[in-house]
Formats: sequence, structure tokens, C-alpha cells
Amino acid sequence: MKKHLIKTAALTAFALTGSMLCNAQSAKERKLVLNLANTGVKIQPTMYGIFFEDINFGADGGLYAEMVKNRSFEFDDPLMGWKQPNSDRHKLNEKSGYASAIENNHPTNKHLLRVQVKDNKGYSLINEGFRGMGVKANELYDISLDAATIEGTITAIKLQFVDAKDNVLGETTVNVSGKDLKKYKAQIKATKTEAKANFKVTFTGTGTINLDNVSVFPKDTWKGRPGGLRKDLVQKLYDLNPGFLRFPGGCIVEGRTLEQRYQWKKTVGDVDNRELLINRWNTEFDHRLTPDYFQTFGLGFFEYFQMAEDIGAEPLPVLSCGIACQFNTGEMVPMNELEPFIQDAVDLIEFANGDVTTKWGKLRSDMGHPKPFNMKYIGVGNEQWGPDYIERYKAFEKVIHAKYPNMIIVSGSGPFPDGEYFDYGWKELSKLGVKIVDEHFYNTAEWFKGNATRYDKYDRKGPKVFAGEYAVQSKAIASPENKNNWDGALAEAAFMTGLERNAEVVNLTSYAPLFAHAEGWQWTPDLIWFNNLESYATPNYYVQQLYGTNAGTDLVAVTEGGKAITGQNGLFASAVTDKNTKEVIVKVVNTTKEAQKTDISVKGSKLAKTGKIITLKGETLSTENTFGAESVVPKESEFKLNGSKIDVTVPAESFIVIKVKLS
Repeated sequence: MKKHLIKTAALTAFALTGSMLCNAQSAKERKLVLNLANTGVKIQPTMYGIFFEDINFGADGGLYAEMVKNRSFEFDDPLMGWKQPNSDRHKLNEKSGYASAIENNHPTNKHLLRVQVKDNKGYSLINEGFRGMGVKANELYDISLDAATIEGTITAIKLQFVDAKDNVLGETTVNVSGKDLKKYKAQIKATKTEAKANFKVTFTGTGTINLDNVSVFPKDTWKGRPGGLRKDLVQKLYDLNPGFLRFPGGCIVEGRTLEQRYQWKKTVGDVDNRELLINRWNTEFDHRLTPDYFQTFGLGFFEYFQMAEDIGAEPLPVLSCGIACQFNTGEMVPMNELEPFIQDAVDLIEFANGDVTTKWGKLRSDMGHPKPFNMKYIGVGNEQWGPDYIERYKAFEKVIHAKYPNMIIVSGSGPFPDGEYFDYGWKELSKLGVKIVDEHFYNTAEWFKGNATRYDKYDRKGPKVFAGEYAVQSKAIASPENKNNWDGALAEAAFMTGLERNAEVVNLTSYAPLFAHAEGWQWTPDLIWFNNLESYATPNYYVQQLYGTNAGTDLVAVTEGGKAITGQNGLFASAVTDKNTKEVIVKVVNTTKEAQKTDISVKGSKLAKTGKIITLKGETLSTENTFGAESVVPKESEFKLNGSKIDVTVPAESFIVIKVKLS
């Protein structure tokens, strides 16, 4: 069983939790009934999952641990991210040298950097990283670069971490020789912790040298994989106990134009040969322009599948359906030219699941994973809408199911939770008998609390729901002033009781977006925030974690006056049993400013004499977590049952999880 990072309060065995120190006598009393009779509704293993998109520097500069920005000089400006402090091409006789991009005879790696070193005064190049580079004292960093000495006496390259004042924070030297481009490797041990370090490359000798693929990775990556993923960020994903990982987006899938769409085949194979693409979020928002935001695809489809396997999640890739983002160009491939898009989907299934004797299965094996990834789901389109989407979905479905009849295809209802596009999509997709429809909703805290009953009347025999993107917007959708505060997290917790109560219809759910770089974000709010050295979990994260680590296996009923508890007097609740841990789990959310005492009588089974309560609560609704100061965290304690009753006090504006063993 996975070990999860739930923080516990040091309380005595039968004490109330520290967050329940309010006088139970003064709390409003609610008489609830927990009926443990079998409802026949299973909680799907995929119920609580993860949505990943490369927004907010989520991949390059984030999850993908590469520290050098524009390592292969393929950005639109080949020297973006690189500085030449002692060079001036207009005054070459007064300077030590200069560097410029030259064309490379390669289909994807189209540029090399040619460096002209004029004297022995120490000509250097400096890479700024992603808003700096985070280095930690005594940690090792793997360095690699491709070099070819074209002419002259350049025999060595000094590689250093430096701070803003050019103080050296660790260094090494590689000796270079030969006119053919070849890879050199080294390591640097950092001597000091610095969040804003730069990487300095200095040449010994004079002459001309070509450079490419200049790379720096922490040695301590997730699972120790060279060139791998940032350890602390993957750990936070693992700790969510996710049922699935949806990737690579999001609007990234669509692209502003079809040419800029995400094409999975360009993200596999040798990392050095993957074709760079401008990130569609680079200048999407005027409030956060990031023209230096590109996708190197070092985190590509193989790495996504591998990460899903690592964290115990079902992989759920989403592919372009042949329509670019309809909020941008809405460019569409003609139906008679759609075949290559469909073939990409068929080939992806072969890449994930095919035998090593197949073309794409062999590539997966060559990349280090002979066994299939056992992919069960594939998404067609992201937020497309209208007849054009339905027409293209039908074409994909026909071909995919002809070859892979058991593959579960995820369709989409568009970008809105209601309205003309939404209604049309659901109507047409239902006619087609699709298995799963993806719904997205970003809205206010009040909307989320008011929609805890959203799925109560959905057709139990119709398509299942994937609540694929949702998050409370504290200010407005896409506003840079949105906050990851307790108010939003509490409303999401209340809403999620409705998802759980309707597990017969809702089979997959995920918050979005996932990651945000503290200095490189475009969209708020986000589940996990990070800088170059550390990361923190938001209150929203801990809500997701409490659901994911307490998902259970079977839905049971918790009611008040014979009715589901869906916000009456500010109280929301849902309940499950877990056949593996043999316990009942009740989730209760109190959105009022007063504590509420829950007098829960139990029917259908006997319970143990003691149980556990996990409490999540902010000091105020505006409370947020920050770097080094997570004040909204789960706190666990024990309580004693009142005979066969669960009598606990739910603090004002709090979310609690009650866990009791079945006797």
C-alpha cells in the first residue's frame, strides 16, 4: 500500500481534534443516518486523478528537470537565454570573441552554436536557466554538451555555476578535441544553495568551436533516472494516490493552429533529436507574456507513460481531432485529409500496447520499456464543440474500434458546463453511445457549492462523466488575481461530495491546472506551486489528496431526514466503504461560520469502538499556503464512538474525513 504524507496532530487517543476545540454543546446538532447496505455502486479506481498540461512552465522549467533554457539553440532567437558578457560583434578587435547560430544539416536539430574565441582573456557564455537555476549545496549535477573544435587551440571548456555577482558555486572542466561533434559529460558539486544561479561556459585557448545540446540536470531526479524528472514534484503527484494521469493537456493538444498542435510522434525517440515547438501559452495572456516559453519535449509521450506507471495511475493520453483551438484560429483539417490524424491515434495505441515486433512497440522497447504500458483510455479532442467535432469524432471512433474494440475513447462536451454547445455535444454523443464524456468547469465558489447536486439527475444508463478540468476561480476565469485560498478549496470539497455520491455516473475527475512556477505562471489558480528550489501544496491539493487517499471501493448512503446531504444549512456529505481496508469513510464539509455536531446513527453493520478523524481547515477563508508555510494541512486524531453512533463536531468552515473500521 502506498505511503501518503498526511501530517498528524500529537493528540491523546480519545481526544477531539485540535480543530474541534469549539464547545460541542453550542454546536448545531444534525441527526444523520449512515446506511452501510450495499448500493451496488462501485467507486472506480480512476475516480480521482491528475490532469497535466505544460502551462505555467509545468514541463520545461518544472517537472522536466533540465536546468538549461534553449539548450540546443532552437528557439526562434537561437541565443535566447544565453548571454555573452565579454562580446560585442560590432567591436570584435576589442573583445574576447562572439557566438552565433549556424545552420545544421539535421531535420529537427537545425542549429549549432559557432563560437569564435579571439584571445585568452576568458571568453564566456552564460545561460540564465528558467528564471535562474536552483542549485543546492553538496548536491551533484550532471553536465553534458556536444562540441567540435573546428580550428585553433581550444583544448578545454570550464563549466561553472555562478551567482549574480559572478561568485563561483561549483565548477568542473572538460577537455575537448576533434572536428567531429561528440558528447562530453561531467559533474559539478554545488558549494552553496542558490535559487538564481547561472551556468557559465568558458573556453581555454583560441579559435573556433561548435556547441550543441548544452545540458544540466540534478543527479537526484525521480527514481534516479539520468535526464529525468524533478523529484519533489513527482513525489507530490504520487502522494495524491491518483487513479489516472491525463496528458499532455488541455489546449496544448489543439494548438493555436494545426501546425502548432501537439504531435506525439515528435516527442519520442532520442531526446536530442526531438523537434522543438513554441508553447501555445507563451503570449496567450497579456498579463503574463512569456516569449521564452517553448516545448523541448524532453518530457514526451514515453516519459508520460513511464510516470503514470511510476505513480500507479492509468495513462489517459488526449490527441488532436483535427481542429485547432476554437478560441484562437479554429483551423480544421478537411475530412478527406483527416486520415493521418486518425493514424496517429492508432499508432499511439500500438506504441503503448503493441508487441515488440510491431513498429511502434519496438520503439517503446528500444526506449527501455519492452513490456506494454497497458493503456485502456484514449481521448479524441480536448474542448472542441459543434457538428465539426462530432463528425471528426465519429471518424476516429470507427477506425480505432475496428482495430481495438476494447479501447475506451473519451469524448468531449466543449469548454463550458452548460449552454448551447454543451447541450448539443451531449445530445449527439449520447446518440453515438459513447462511453465517457469530458466536462470542464471553472467558476466561483458559490457555483461549486450550488452544483453539488449537478449529477443527481444524469441518466444512469447514458455515457459516464469525466470531470476533466475544474477549479474555483476566486476572482474571474483566467484572472491573474485568482487565489488558491481556503474558500475555493472548501467549495471544491463540498462539490466533490456530489461527485462521489454520483459515482454511478462520474468515473473520473481531476483539478486543473496542476503546476505553476512562482515566477513563470500564466494562469491561476493551480494545484502545486514551485520555484527553482522547492515546492508547496495548496489547500486545494490537500482536498484532492484526502479524496484520492480515501476513495474507497463501494458507495454507501449518508442521509438526513431520508435525503442526501447536499448543502442543507451549509452541510455536505458522502460516504464509502473500502473492502480492502475494511473500513467506512465519511466525508463531511461544513461551509457555515458555526460548528455543527453530527449525530450519525449507523445501520447495516457494526463498527469498531474507535475511529480516526482527518481535519482540513484554514484560519480564515482567505488563508493560503506559501513556500515554507503550509498552514492548511490535514491533521489526524482519534475519537471514541458513542455506542454505535458517530458523534463528532465539524468545525466551522472545515472539511473532515471520518474513518472507522468495520467490526
